[in-house]
Amino acid sequence: MSSLRLLSSAARRASAFSVARRGYADVSDKLSLSLTLPHKSFFNSKDVVQVNIPAESGDMGILSSHVPSIEALRPGVVEVIETSGSQKFFVSSGFATIHPNNKLTINVVEAAPLEELSIEAVRSNLQEALKVAVGNGSEAEKLEARIEADVYESIQHALAK
Repeated sequence: MSSLRLLSSAARRASAFSVARRGYADVSDKLSLSLTLPHKSFFNSKDVVQVNIPAESGDMGILSSHVPSIEALRPGVVEVIETSGSQKFFVSSGFATIHPNNKLTINVVEAAPLEELSIEAVRSNLQEALKVAVGNGSEAEKLEARIEADVYESIQHALAK
C-alpha cells in the first residue's frame, strides 16, 4: 500500500473516533503552581489564575487548560497572579513544565522575590562583572563574568519597570 493511501486510510479511521477538543481558559479554573529550586521548594499555590514567564521563545502567559509543553526560561521575572493579588520573582534560568490537569511546575537554578533585590547592589555587581569580562583573566573567567553580567542586566531591567 502506498504511503499516501496508508495516511488517508488512517485519517478516515481517526475521524471515526471522538477527539477531545480544547476550549478557552475559564478564569474560574485555577492552576496548581510549584516553583522549585534544586535544593528546596520555593513557592506553592493551588489558587493561581495566571502565570507570566520569561520563556526563551518569548514572554508568555499561562492560564488554566493551557496546552501541555515544556519551555526553557531565560533570566527574567515570573509573575504569579492569584485571586488575592500578584507576586513577582526574579529567576536566573530553568524550565517551566505545563502538565495536563492545570498543573504548572517551574524549576529554576536561582530565584528571589523581586522586592528583596536592591538596585544599588545590582548596579555595583554589574560593574564588577563587566570589569572582569573585559579584563586580563582567562577566557573561562571572562565567559563566566559575561554570563553574570547578563543576569545582572536582566535584574536591573526588571527592577526598572
